[in-house]
Amino acid sequence: MAVVLCVGLTTVDVTQQVDEFPEPGEKMQSLAAFTSPGGPAANAATAVAALGHRAVLVTAAGADPLGALALRGLADRRVEVVDTAPEDFRIALSMVVVRAGDGERTVVSRNAGGHLPAVPADLPDLVAEADVLLLDGHLGPLALAAARSARGRGVPVVLDAGSWKPVLDDLLPLVDVAACSAAFPLTERAVHDRGVPLVIRTRGALPVTWSNRTTAGAAGAGTTPAGSAGPDGGPAVSAGEVPVTPVPVRDTNGAGDVWHGALAVALARREPVARAVAWANEVAAVRVRNPAERWVEELWRWRDSG
Repeated sequence: MAVVLCVGLTTVDVTQQVDEFPEPGEKMQSLAAFTSPGGPAANAATAVAALGHRAVLVTAAGADPLGALALRGLADRRVEVVDTAPEDFRIALSMVVVRAGDGERTVVSRNAGGHLPAVPADLPDLVAEADVLLLDGHLGPLALAAARSARGRGVPVVLDAGSWKPVLDDLLPLVDVAACSAAFPLTERAVHDRGVPLVIRTRGALPVTWSNRTTAGAAGAGTTPAGSAGPDGGPAVSAGEVPVTPVPVRDTNGAGDVWHGALAVALARREPVARAVAWANEVAAVRVRNPAERWVEELWRWRDSG
């Protein structure tokens, strides 16, 4: 069993499914509504646990009713939570609207809202127990402390690089694997130049590309010979791409988070890069073909069927 330590954001998601997104000022009745824990780190930890591995989540939830709801939901999902929220912390409420026809979503959230959680005293012990550390870049001081501890203990650090955050100037040099979204503003070469050996780029339904400037973990189908160019023309020891299998799409919210959780598990098992990416693609496909209220249960079933 792999142990993945996730550090970052937890929210409470209120998901409304609609036929079409409302126009400004328009009122409409949703087709369905569902409330659940959300946020990049929490969703990734949920995926890790649903895949049968140990998920430890260091986050900020708080003691108010919404924070308690998130903590109960995560416990039900078998995620071990270390809550670092200060006394006055209020968890972010994310309003998610999902279009029924194609699963496209719109999200409004305050995220961490500028709160700075405390760094738990046992963070070094939590890092030492982990096979992989997965960060989403939220809760910046906590992410930095975890990454520095991981670097000192030889624990691989994986970054969910969905968007630029100020902490990344200091965090990227401590990262071993940066999994970047299509919207992430830095090129693969620029991320490599900041000290990240393995850079992966997800692009929705398009193939996932990767480039690796180290020999470790670079084996697998789809590699290129040493000295070849990476996806953006920079030097790479190995590089490749992995196709995304088309599936019927019901809900895309959190699909990237689930993908990152699966990638962390695969890397903890020391899978070659191409195989790790392919498996993460399969796991994310389970997320997108199920609505918010069913994806966790369906991921458990998918794991058991395989």
